[in-house]
Amino acid sequence: MNELQQKIYKRLARYVAVDTTSDGASTVVPSTDAQISFAHQMADEMKKAGLQEVEVDEYGFVTGLLPANTQAPAPTIGFFAHMDTVSDYNGHDIHPVLHENYAGGPLVINAAKNMVLNEQTAPRLSQCVGDAIVTADGNTLLGADDKLGIAIIMTLVEYLVSHPEIKHGPLKVAFTIDEETGTGITYFDVKKFAADFAYTIDGANLGDIDCGNFNADSFVLHITGKSCHPGSAKGFMANPVRIAADIIASWPENKLPETTDKEDGFILFKDITGGLESAEVQGLVREHDLTKFAQFKQDLLDLVDQKRAKYPAAKIEVEFKEQYRNMRDILKTRPQAMELLEKALKENNISYRLTQARGGTDGAQMTFKGLPTPNIFAGYENPHGPYEWCSLNWAEKALRVLKSIATNAVAQK
Repeated sequence: MNELQQKIYKRLARYVAVDTTSDGASTVVPSTDAQISFAHQMADEMKKAGLQEVEVDEYGFVTGLLPANTQAPAPTIGFFAHMDTVSDYNGHDIHPVLHENYAGGPLVINAAKNMVLNEQTAPRLSQCVGDAIVTADGNTLLGADDKLGIAIIMTLVEYLVSHPEIKHGPLKVAFTIDEETGTGITYFDVKKFAADFAYTIDGANLGDIDCGNFNADSFVLHITGKSCHPGSAKGFMANPVRIAADIIASWPENKLPETTDKEDGFILFKDITGGLESAEVQGLVREHDLTKFAQFKQDLLDLVDQKRAKYPAAKIEVEFKEQYRNMRDILKTRPQAMELLEKALKENNISYRLTQARGGTDGAQMTFKGLPTPNIFAGYENPHGPYEWCSLNWAEKALRVLKSIATNAVAQK
């Protein structure tokens, strides 16, 4: 590892040791107290690194400013990463494992559990021969999503402060809450942040640039039935559990996450709770094209209407909640962020892919709030599970892309 990679790794190891799992079922903001504690920890570190105007707001967002060190005109650029880790897999008591100078072939994560990174579990690992690789120990996720993004940004700040000969305009830094629940950025004050455009450092593989994303809503099906003794249920009982199962089983097989890829949309039925009196089904709607997205929602409503006719004794209600929208069209009308990003990628000899993310980022919501924010790779693969890993070489390249963006923006306002 070179010096920059060592700095990134030390920060990553320190950050993932702090449990910041978010909670999609919570009704408070942020969804977990641990995120607030981590926010104050980051605020202290940001001040020591040389950032000014550092603040933790009422919701737990941490922001700071690295002032311009040149009089030349330059836009104000924001760099974002999120503090929370997903609740889909254990994020408690994380122990990162450093595999220096990866020699190629299978990489053992946990021998006792027979957990190995190979061509099947880590398709891009073969691109990283000679790199320093970081994994968890097989008992938790790694948390590189997105604490690697935080480590990259903080290492960049330290680098720029220690090299005043590198001229840049004003740079804003923000570490955000509850990205994994899709709700946190709703509370972020874009106007107060006052950047011209920004980047989230929250992508995965080297060269992946998300300049579009799913349109996304969550939904809840509320099913109220009629319960009675099963021995005398004929013609009377309306079983919410059966109705929920019928709705899920009736959704088309070719419109599910496990049967779609690329820009195909889907509906995910992700949770069922209930009994003989009532049941609740929670799910997600995802589609890149807004017209098709609206049709997916209508198709679900039409399916529910069919089940209302089939089960007249039951009450079935559908509640949609907007999560985020596709940022693609807005980025096209305000191209400076993408122009600087593509120039930086080419300068650093990085082959890149402009992708439509099968998911969403904080940047999607911020773009619709008026802050164009494409998403840049941080350098990890297999997030949200025990096979998550990252390349410190990829992370360093992400840092160098951010540096190029900052320096190339000078005199381009």
